[in-house]
Amino acid sequence: MAIYHNEVKIITRGEGRSACAAAAYIGCAAIYNDYDGIQHDYTKKQGLVWDQVFLPPTAPAEWQDKEKLWNAVEAAEKSKDSRLAREMILALPIELDQKEWIAIMTEYIQEHFVSDGMCAQVAIHDTDGKNPHAHVLLTVRPLNQDGTWQNKTEKEYLCVRNGEEKGFTSTEYKAAQADRWEKQYPYLVGKKKVYMAPSIAEAQGYTRTSKNPKSTKFGRQNPITERWNSEEQLEKWRAAWANVVNRHLENAGHDERIDHRSNVERGIEEQPTIHEGTAARILEKEGGISERCELNRQIRKDNALLRKLKEWVEKLMQAVKPIIEGIAREMEMIRKNVIVFIYGKLHNRVKLEQDEVYIAWAKRLCDEYDLIRKRIKDKIKTRNRLQREKDALPIMSFLKRHTLSDEVDRLDSEIIVLQEQENAILQKAGGEKAKDIQEIQHMIAEKAASNDHITAINAALDAKIRKGKQRFTELAVKSRNYDQASLLKIRKAIRPELEQQARDEIRSEIHDKISFEKYEESLREAARILEEETRQTQNMQLLKNQKDKATYIR
Repeated sequence: MAIYHNEVKIITRGEGRSACAAAAYIGCAAIYNDYDGIQHDYTKKQGLVWDQVFLPPTAPAEWQDKEKLWNAVEAAEKSKDSRLAREMILALPIELDQKEWIAIMTEYIQEHFVSDGMCAQVAIHDTDGKNPHAHVLLTVRPLNQDGTWQNKTEKEYLCVRNGEEKGFTSTEYKAAQADRWEKQYPYLVGKKKVYMAPSIAEAQGYTRTSKNPKSTKFGRQNPITERWNSEEQLEKWRAAWANVVNRHLENAGHDERIDHRSNVERGIEEQPTIHEGTAARILEKEGGISERCELNRQIRKDNALLRKLKEWVEKLMQAVKPIIEGIAREMEMIRKNVIVFIYGKLHNRVKLEQDEVYIAWAKRLCDEYDLIRKRIKDKIKTRNRLQREKDALPIMSFLKRHTLSDEVDRLDSEIIVLQEQENAILQKAGGEKAKDIQEIQHMIAEKAASNDHITAINAALDAKIRKGKQRFTELAVKSRNYDQASLLKIRKAIRPELEQQARDEIRSEIHDKISFEKYEESLREAARILEEETRQTQNMQLLKNQKDKATYIR
């Protein structure tokens, strides 16, 4: 399977680049940049095969002139570090000719960029016939219906209502204002600057320090721009490029195909080569040594050695376990173990949740008891002190003795109320003595220790599940060398036996009575973790391809 280099980069003014310079370079043309007054002349550059500007219906017709298009882009950006354009460099298949390259680029640009509102300049370069590639320069601002540029971002004001804060754009604020949302302005409160709503601040006589309302730092991003800048969109563009090129290769009768995914994503251990470029190849042609070309030669040697090692390992594995029945049984054994591990985690989860509820309740109860006991002790201490003061007074100190008697009586009443509350808490604890609270505290410690133990068990189960998944994936990859129909048939035949073993293990090791809901959830979770549905779909497609190929050969 052939893999062709491609890359995407953003042209930013702050990095000393300009859209006009990039357009002149890829088009081998001379373009004057009105923004900085620089003439960019690349008319002596060699290798241009084709150069074309594509515009959506909303763009002005005069932008067919690339100088006017990119000067319009430059004029729309005011910041010194503005993002001006997006550049894509796409390697073209050497199996196709120039006419087919143009057809590929036209289809790709029209369907995936121009139809989405972007303006594009496309140039195909082929200096020596060995490195054909295309440069695509794309605008990064969406267009309005009248051909004017949309904003990349819009100011978002942080408004407040009843203590709640929410962001609104200028357009949204009109409706929000009618719903009693207010902008927040800076007011001087003492020596501090505080953002407040005018209705609150002015009523308290605070002075506004600025006319600028509170807003988010970067504003509200244009949803179209946000989508264009997303990783998901980039992945879609790359996948679409692979689809377009592969379709043209197939239509032209070539077996080569490209893949937009990395070697890691495709499960390939070989190291990919890097893009060499025209300059490196010219240097090599003139007798020099290019670091890029030298690195690629070393990568190819390493990959050849890796392939030989993998072939040797594969032969060794086939000698150790050559039959498909062994793979099928091991995969089903892993699935059985994963089901048991997941059921154990589900069972432990229920225990943990129950214990956490009890611990929270018991801690609140103990805290209430400790607080009331402290208050009772404090009041008894105060009551006894006042009683001693009263007893020590002369008999003739009627007024003072009367006052102290009232205080003692009041404290006695409060102590009785607190003792009633203490008895109520003891009733909740299930008894009538302080030792019942001590038993609850002991139970809290025991359950906390038990939960720590269960958490450690769950961590060990997670580790076993990950290890099982890793081995299951290895077996699934290895099984691709065998007949998938036979593998699936054997696995289905032995599955009932191993599922019965799973239920027996659950009864003996986890719980005597199996919960139907937990067991069904364990089956679903095992299928998800082991990616059974995805693998089954892939296997069915592989079987279909094998059948189609066999039919074609016959």
